[in-house]
Amino acid sequence: MDQTHEQRNTEHAVDRDAVADEASGFMGSTLPRSEARLLKRAIDIGLSFMLLLLALPVFGYVACRIYFEDGRPIFFSQRRLGQGKREFGMFKFRSMVRDAEGEFARWEAESPDLLEEYRRNNYKLRQDPRLLDVGVWLRRTSIDELPQLLNVLRGEMSLVGPRPLLSRELAHYGEAIALYGQVRPGITGLWQVSGRSETTFEERASLDSWYVQNHSLWRDFVILFKTIRVVMRQDGAH
Repeated sequence: MDQTHEQRNTEHAVDRDAVADEASGFMGSTLPRSEARLLKRAIDIGLSFMLLLLALPVFGYVACRIYFEDGRPIFFSQRRLGQGKREFGMFKFRSMVRDAEGEFARWEAESPDLLEEYRRNNYKLRQDPRLLDVGVWLRRTSIDELPQLLNVLRGEMSLVGPRPLLSRELAHYGEAIALYGQVRPGITGLWQVSGRSETTFEERASLDSWYVQNHSLWRDFVILFKTIRVVMRQDGAH
């Protein structure tokens, strides 16, 4: 293991420990308890509804930016794996050209190096050629994720949890998939406040597993507040 990888692992352990320290006294997961699940769901519904109302002007502004650059659709729904590994349509503001999935299929046939870089960098590219101009801004600010508040209200996602997986990522997630399937995926989570796209996919799976095994509602609030800082600083966003 090279020095850079060791340093990154240490940094992520520090981030994980920081969340644990700020939520000390809540060791062990509360998720097996039905009352904890109900309270988490009630918080998800209440906060998501308030955030949607506050974000309505942002929705209007982003819709205009996307429409005037590349027309419709404004929103993009991508099939992801949720609780119990059931598929659902995860909503985003469209940040890419309309034939982005077709472009990805062409990478598999014509650009193996680009495809390998995409997989190596946690299924993202630092300079994805499919991004719209407005899409670069949406990704950098994480505003493209705001429509997932609708997924939370529909019961498909939570505000905090592991990020929803693509079916093509499943084979690389390892044994942690058993824990992943126990909870609703989240808009944000421990991975987002621990480096995001600067991590490897294996590190992401490890962070997701730690979250499920050590869940508490207080930790969720710690992660939510840390997310604000990460988004403002644009840490690991691309």
